[in-house]
Amino acid sequence: MNLNKLTLKDKKLFNTYLAQDQHDLAVFSFANIYIWRCLYKINWVILEDSLCIFFQDAVGCFMYLPPLAREIKPAVIKASFSVMDGINKNKSISRIENIPEKDLANYRALGYLVNDKYPDYLCARNDLANLRGNKYKSQRAAYNYFIKHYDFVCQKLKLTDRAPCLALFNFWAKARKAHSNDDLYCAMLDDNYKVIKEAFVNYQKLDFQGVVVRINKKISAFSFGYSLNKDTFCILYEITDLTIKGLAPFIFRQFCQDLKTYKYINIMDDSGLENLRKVKLSYKPMCLEPAYIVTRDV
Repeated sequence: MNLNKLTLKDKKLFNTYLAQDQHDLAVFSFANIYIWRCLYKINWVILEDSLCIFFQDAVGCFMYLPPLAREIKPAVIKASFSVMDGINKNKSISRIENIPEKDLANYRALGYLVNDKYPDYLCARNDLANLRGNKYKSQRAAYNYFIKHYDFVCQKLKLTDRAPCLALFNFWAKARKAHSNDDLYCAMLDDNYKVIKEAFVNYQKLDFQGVVVRINKKISAFSFGYSLNKDTFCILYEITDLTIKGLAPFIFRQFCQDLKTYKYINIMDDSGLENLRKVKLSYKPMCLEPAYIVTRDV
């Protein structure tokens, strides 16, 4: 079986398959798939009118998404595992990630094992834009502190902002690493730098949208993401100067205010990080959108 290497030219094809169903998980986006090229070899193939996407690195090969099609086809799932098994020395590495909850019964009926993955946090945009009520008291106070004490400019993120945004990420990551003894977390920070750098390379072609905050003409915060569907926008990254009080709540609220055409904001998963989980929960998501990993008993 010949696999195709992922390129930007595949965007239209991928979007056609992604549009066959309504998705709430942020991973069901060409932009979200494409930016991982800096860390993985990404290949795809169409089997029985199902788009199958494979990620491969030094550890092995897995499917980032379930086969994209109008219906689940057992033969396609079996063939997909055969592709992965042909690459992986250890068949236990072969897996399909980011299975939505509505499809679990089908996979279980076929005898596959199901494991939990980190859920996405889905929020009502109006709640994040307005910060009304006692439940947002702390965020509102931080926001008000920032606008009272700083002279700032909030603008649309442009390609010319790439270098200062990457410099800010390095400054932010250095501060994070200084307060962490977790080697895995520090490695995740390094990976995220590569992913953000990859996103900036094709920022416009991948239809990203973002904002920056300048203080004394210097970019002190940036955030960007992408449209998942007509109702939901995914905020992929938010990076701020941690020394500036209230800056993070400010850019988050401001960005959500700008996204007027959307009902929901997906603020992604927490990668299993407790501090990140607490921050995301503090914004009172309307639901946690579950995701699952399918494996076999091998």
